[in-house]
Amino acid sequence: METCIIKSPLGFTKITGDEDGVASVTVLNSEEKITDVIPVELEDCIIQLNEYFEGNRKQFDLKLNPQGTDFQKKVWDELLNIPHGKTTSYLELSKQLGDVKAIRAVANANGKNPIWIIVPCHRVIGSDGSLTGYAGGLHRKQWLLEHESPYKQQSLF
Repeated sequence: METCIIKSPLGFTKITGDEDGVASVTVLNSEEKITDVIPVELEDCIIQLNEYFEGNRKQFDLKLNPQGTDFQKKVWDELLNIPHGKTTSYLELSKQLGDVKAIRAVANANGKNPIWIIVPCHRVIGSDGSLTGYAGGLHRKQWLLEHESPYKQQSLF
């Protein structure tokens, strides 16, 4: 498994993967040494993440290989159907997966998504429109949603 660290607008970002695909993208809460030589298996991921952060990419085209249970992978696959600039709720996600009663399991699987940003778990919000938990912190979730918004947020101050 290859690993690299890059700097993103959200902080130092750790990416892992190999010839089978990207296994994880996580934003770290500490400073890390940026990788000098990017493994060839991770080059496309870094290029596409940079394009996303620059506002030039709305959809990723990468081979993904997250590790998880069959149920988690089913949830993560469904997350890939949430369009850029849109959100859905945990309840709606549960309905799309065919079991409204699975809302807590769906929320739990969403929280364990190892491929942040690319598998857009940040696009899932509470039924009341609230920003509910995000493993990277609500400030990062807010940033991502504003970055993807078709209407750039403007401060009133």
